[in-house]
Amino acid sequence: MGFCFPGQTAKGADLPPRRECSAHWHAGLFPLLPKLDLVLLVGKYAIAYHLKGHESLSEFARQPLYEVVKNYQSFFSSNSSRLFLPLPHPSWRNNHWLKKNLWFEDEYLPLLREEVWKRL
Repeated sequence: MGFCFPGQTAKGADLPPRRECSAHWHAGLFPLLPKLDLVLLVGKYAIAYHLKGHESLSEFARQPLYEVVKNYQSFFSSNSSRLFLPLPHPSWRNNHWLKKNLWFEDEYLPLLREEVWKRL
């Protein structure tokens, strides 16, 4: 989100992205990418940042990550000019969630792959 590594806590976990970094970089970068029509929202910080201003998707900005990802179908039917697709952050902490939610790999990932391939 901040285009930089924010550092780690005393226990070795990643710190959250720094607000000033994401505001600075996203505000300058996204206007330069007018043809960008697919945005992968990796983790809760990306989801909250990118969805807060979108009328049809803003309800997801404050929901728990698993609720947002579980409702992935809503993102395909949004009225946004960009397709936003939420994803859990790739972390060892999410292994339990992935094992518990087999639909993610069986249903959602094939759709995600298809959307990416359309744009190559």
